[in-house]
Amino acid sequence: MDPAQSNTAVAEPDSAVAAALARLLGPEGRPDPYAAAAVLREAGPLHQTPIGHHVLTRYEDCAAVLSTTAWSHAEEAGMMHPTVSPENAPEELPTSFLWMEPPDHTRLRNLVTKGFTPRMVTRLRPRITELTEQLVDNALAAGEFDLVETIAYPLPLIIACELIGVPSEAYEQVHRWSQDLARGFDHDYTLPPEALTARSAASRGFMGYFRELLNERRARPADDLLSALSLVEDRGDVLTEQELLATCITTFVAGHETTANLVGTGLLQLMRNPDQFERMRAQPGLTEYAPDELLRLEPSVQITTRAATRPIEVAGHRFETGEGVVVLINSANRDPRAYADPDRVDVARYADPHHPAKKHLGFSLGIHYCLGAPLALLEMEILLDVLLRRARTLEPLTENPPYKPNVVIRGLEALPVRITPA
Repeated sequence: MDPAQSNTAVAEPDSAVAAALARLLGPEGRPDPYAAAAVLREAGPLHQTPIGHHVLTRYEDCAAVLSTTAWSHAEEAGMMHPTVSPENAPEELPTSFLWMEPPDHTRLRNLVTKGFTPRMVTRLRPRITELTEQLVDNALAAGEFDLVETIAYPLPLIIACELIGVPSEAYEQVHRWSQDLARGFDHDYTLPPEALTARSAASRGFMGYFRELLNERRARPADDLLSALSLVEDRGDVLTEQELLATCITTFVAGHETTANLVGTGLLQLMRNPDQFERMRAQPGLTEYAPDELLRLEPSVQITTRAATRPIEVAGHRFETGEGVVVLINSANRDPRAYADPDRVDVARYADPHHPAKKHLGFSLGIHYCLGAPLALLEMEILLDVLLRRARTLEPLTENPPYKPNVVIRGLEALPVRITPA
């Protein structure tokens, strides 16, 4: 994006702010982006990067932007991916309703929503429990294992594949494509050439694969989301093939990539704070509320963007129509103006109905609130229940586990741990 023009100036960043921006958006910030975010947040509510992006740091401003249609998500491709042209964007970044606004956003999202209603998600509880028990069986048999490889990815990946209709023989391939797409959500200027090439290959691979699967479902429908989407035209809905394929890809990637990161980073937080594990062991009902607290502390989506749909002011700055802003979810979720002792893990933070904590931004807000939030929370809740019941201890084997280089969709590359049975 070209440097933004506005009739209200944003102060040039001082050296501390410039260093914090560089660290937050650079590879050295992956293990701990929150220290840099805190520097930015306390220095001011709004900053500007060297390439012209306005960056929001505080909860109230970020929440205001995410919760209203005065700000659009449809311009993210232009803000974050300037190397992708409008002509080839559907093939290079098949994001479907993720980067749309009404009425198209409403039309496409409603088609998928039917598979993620609370009733539908509740029906998945027995299968999620069964799979979680199997994965924990494998972990207990190993004793020492990589939590990312053994639990964090298989759990949401298999559930997403079964829900959507991806056969088991394709799990490994779609997992690789999904990781390459997730990496590609970072700003194009920060991505090495091989990451851009991998993103393109993953997008085209996904498009071809889901095209074949949808053709199969048209001929032989099954009880899955692919079959439901393949038949929407028969019910009078309007859905182009491009929209159909992009919707399948978006639902699949969003359905497991971010949840895998929540499992990895969330359990690492608990292992670093074993008193919270014991608190849940003493009060099992807290496992229902702990996932929200873990996602507040470690949001899988750290950064998002919006563009003004009309002239509007936020954080004391006037944005003109079309001017964009970067929302630092990782900063907003730890804003002391919104949360008491915000860097502390408190698995009961969301458990008090009389004094509820502010809604975290890990699932966004407004019309772009994450469609898969109930499923992600249920998977994490069940995993915590099973671990507390079946494991006496769970501890990391390294103080500094490696993180993926991703800035936008952040997660662990690996997490070696040791488990002992209850």
